[in-house]
Amino acid sequence: MSLHIDEREDRVIATLDRPEKRNAIDQDMIDALHALCATLEENPRTLILTGSNGVFAAGADIAQLRDRTAADARKGINAMAFIRIRELPMPVIAAIDGYALGGGAELAYAADIRIATPTLKIGNPETGLGIIAAAGATWRLPEIVGEARASELLLTGRTLGADEALAWGLVSAVHPADEILDAANTIADRVAANDPLATQHTKRALRAAPAEHPAIEFELQAELFESASKYQRMTDFLERRARR
Repeated sequence: MSLHIDEREDRVIATLDRPEKRNAIDQDMIDALHALCATLEENPRTLILTGSNGVFAAGADIAQLRDRTAADARKGINAMAFIRIRELPMPVIAAIDGYALGGGAELAYAADIRIATPTLKIGNPETGLGIIAAAGATWRLPEIVGEARASELLLTGRTLGADEALAWGLVSAVHPADEILDAANTIADRVAANDPLATQHTKRALRAAPAEHPAIEFELQAELFESASKYQRMTDFLERRARR
């Protein structure tokens, strides 16, 4: 299997695992990601994405890309999988060790939270291969780092190291390689401590188009205001404060 799945009660850890190809994303991996998304759409849990052997994903599988046609391009093979990951109900955390290039970078961009190791190399060299970054970079990267920086990265094809990616806000933290998965699980623990529906509604509001605000927040909050969990959590908070 090119995608190793570790299912837990409140999270799933998915490890890209094609070490002989530096975890390059091929059709089998895309199919496995779709199957994983189906599971998480049915039973929402936080998803941690990571890679094996010190690499997140060195890109899409070039041997497969070379043989793809215009009809394949119009199917958005990688893009549709990454869109589905982005739209998962619960947060997606990318724990990025080493290379995250091309399609690997675009998979990372689809996450809600990105953390990395000091060996991070992230970017989109697609134009050097005669194609564009068509699986999310051209619209997600400007949202993450701003239009000017996204334009520089995509038009030059250069990569960022960990320090620059952190300074640009492309990743939110840098951890040693032997601590990156623990750090991702710590984030997942914080998510798990919160109300699941409130977390899902927060993600929906974050992803909403500008024209949807503030109406979407009002409707999502209205549902939460009627929930038993909201009443119980606030009651517990007030009782803890009263005991101090």
